[in-house]
Amino acid sequence: MNYRKLGIATIIVVYLVVVAGGVVRSTGAGMGCPDWPRCFGSWVPPTDISQLPANYQEIFGAKLKGEVLFNPVKTWTEYVNRLVGVLAGIFVFATFIASLKYWKRDKTIVGLSFLSFLLMGFQGWLGAKVVSTELKPLMVTLHMLVAIIIVFVLIYAVARAYSEVSEVEKVTHKPKLNFILATAIILSVVQILLGTQVREAIDEVIFRIGYDNRDQWIEQASQSGLWFYVHRSFSLIVFGFHIWFIRSLMKNTSHNGLLRSYGKAMLTLVGVEILTGVIMAYFSIPAYLQPVHLTLSIIMLGVQFVAFLLLNAENVFGRINRVDAEAFATPLHTSNVRN
Repeated sequence: MNYRKLGIATIIVVYLVVVAGGVVRSTGAGMGCPDWPRCFGSWVPPTDISQLPANYQEIFGAKLKGEVLFNPVKTWTEYVNRLVGVLAGIFVFATFIASLKYWKRDKTIVGLSFLSFLLMGFQGWLGAKVVSTELKPLMVTLHMLVAIIIVFVLIYAVARAYSEVSEVEKVTHKPKLNFILATAIILSVVQILLGTQVREAIDEVIFRIGYDNRDQWIEQASQSGLWFYVHRSFSLIVFGFHIWFIRSLMKNTSHNGLLRSYGKAMLTLVGVEILTGVIMAYFSIPAYLQPVHLTLSIIMLGVQFVAFLLLNAENVFGRINRVDAEAFATPLHTSNVRN
């Protein structure tokens, strides 16, 4: 079993979990299944209200301290989200098993893979708590933070499995670049967590005025607290740090390579992320755009983290081929990433 290919597939599946979670939030299907791990007491959710007992609201409403209304679309949206989460857990476990072959060569890979497996289990437990606490803001935010950590751990584990990487530019003033990029990553994480607070404010508005008044969500949410304005303004700070990093990277590298490519991708993702946020703010939060906005933010973090690993490649990969002016011009410069 190829650990690197499986690890990359696992990262993709984890991203699918984020997408599924975004769809659940955007459609208001978070409580589509009022219990966990089953859904309305069954491993296969009902498709029609006739499949539920007459007093189902009393049964499941008591469990959640509130009324439960059956909606087959929301129920199955939430249930598919759970199935994707289970699939991710299977992939993470398989990745850990595949990592055991690296025990003699690099125990850190095994340790990171096992850590991702533990975190995925913890994430499943958090998912149950999110349901049992009726989408309590703190639990939702923690749920998102753990997803980010899992992505970082998996990316680092897979990166260490590469014994050689080429086309990494020769970099000067590395401490400065490390500072800028690390700060940009931290600010991006903070921005995502601020976004969860904005979402919670919108959820409160939805509870008051309903889904049919989508055009009033932003106005009502902006009046209920400062989270909306902080999140909006903070995006400019994040964007500014990315511009600073790109400018510094261009000055401290001599040729195009992996780092510059990832740097440009980072800046593009931040720009598109801001654009989707603007569209949501001025066009009544289109439901299809909410999961896109969330997924782009997690992809952006992944790209940032890979760039950070490349910037510190000597401590990650076993062997590095540096690209400088002379090497770039020679016919020997032919490979990208090798085993």
